[in-house]
Amino acid sequence: MAAPRRDTRGIVDAPGLFTRVQFRRRTPAAPLRPYVEHYWLIDWDLSEPYATHVVPHPCVNIVFQRYADRPGFGEVAGAGREVFAQRLTGRGRVCGVQFRPGGFRPFTPERPATDWTDRRLPLATAFGHIDADTTAAAVLEPDDEDARVAALDAVLTPLLRAEPRSLDQARLAMRLADRIRTDRTIRRVADFARSEGLSLRALQRLFAGYVGVSPKWVVLRYRVHEALERAASDAEVDWAALAAELGYSDQAHLIRDVTATVGVPPTAYAR
Repeated sequence: MAAPRRDTRGIVDAPGLFTRVQFRRRTPAAPLRPYVEHYWLIDWDLSEPYATHVVPHPCVNIVFQRYADRPGFGEVAGAGREVFAQRLTGRGRVCGVQFRPGGFRPFTPERPATDWTDRRLPLATAFGHIDADTTAAAVLEPDDEDARVAALDAVLTPLLRAEPRSLDQARLAMRLADRIRTDRTIRRVADFARSEGLSLRALQRLFAGYVGVSPKWVVLRYRVHEALERAASDAEVDWAALAAELGYSDQAHLIRDVTATVGVPPTAYAR
């Protein structure tokens, strides 16, 4: 059983967040692992408010949340193209499901992934037959962490209902998105499509239907994730060398993409 990944890519100021909250990643039940990256659990009890920021991955999350000023609820969060911010106050809890890019479509096979992109919608919007309040309570109320994980497994397992062809397409989308994440030689989407025996248009349709964002956007987002993590962990980043390593034509293009994503240049982000 593969352990959940340990990197902090996408979390802005991860050290600052981790000093204020309890953050854990957990592995889902075996039938869900091909489609779910991991569960993520957060608990906090703060004397002062704290704003957390995330540069989202190109994937869908189901998020069960309980804040000091409102009862627990669940929602579907599609692939977000902007930085996500959340103000944490008092005591609270979040139990999230991060699907693999392309992995949510088998749970809602009748709806393309673009239906969720840049949106946060009530759980009942995706799964109208679920009692949303009861489901949120079952996930959020147990203090025992294993019980929360078991509740997430129990919620998700019966929702996996795609037909074989849809599953095949989801698996293809997940494999291609993972290749983009791990293969730094991928620079031009047209060349990537050709290497996979697909036309550029077919690749774009696949990502629209199963990932929710374009393959070019996925390439750029993973580059920015790595650049931000490097900026946060290395006080002496050679930005020109990093730009070349990530496949940018020059340092200026890297700086432009980072600045467009988080609002400040990478050197300011590092500070």
